[in-house]
Amino acid sequence: MSTIDQQFVEYIVKSLVGHPDDVIVERLIDEKGVLLTLTVNPEDLGRVIGKRGVTAQSLRTLLRALGTKNDARYNLKIVNNDDQRENYTITSDDTADEPVKNSTDEGVDNASDYSKKTREELAELDDLDI
Repeated sequence: MSTIDQQFVEYIVKSLVGHPDDVIVERLIDEKGVLLTLTVNPEDLGRVIGKRGVTAQSLRTLLRALGTKNDARYNLKIVNNDDQRENYTITSDDTADEPVKNSTDEGVDNASDYSKKTREELAELDDLDI
C-alpha cells in the first residue's frame, strides 16, 4: 500500500513521462526525514529533470509544501538507472584510508597529461627569442 506522498509524486510524474508504467516511487524513512526514490524509464529522465533541473526542483518544492502540511521533511532522489559507469563513494561509516574509485579517474589522468604536455610546449615557446 502506497502512502499519500508516494501517490502524489507518482501522479505528477506519470502525467509528465512517455512511459508511465515504468514510474516507481520507493519510500524510506530515516532520521533525516522521508526519502522518496524516483525511478523512471531512461528515455523519460530528461522530462523529469527538466532544463537546468527546473522540473525536478518544482517537484521538490511541491513535496516541501506537502511536508509542511504533514509535519514531515521530504527528500526526492531521482535515480539514473541508465548509467552503466562504476561509482564508488565513501560514506561516513567507511575509513578514510580506503581508496575511492570513480569512473572519471582515468579522464582526470588523461586531462593532467594533456595539461602537462601543453605546459611543456608553452615553456619551449617561452624560451624562443622572437
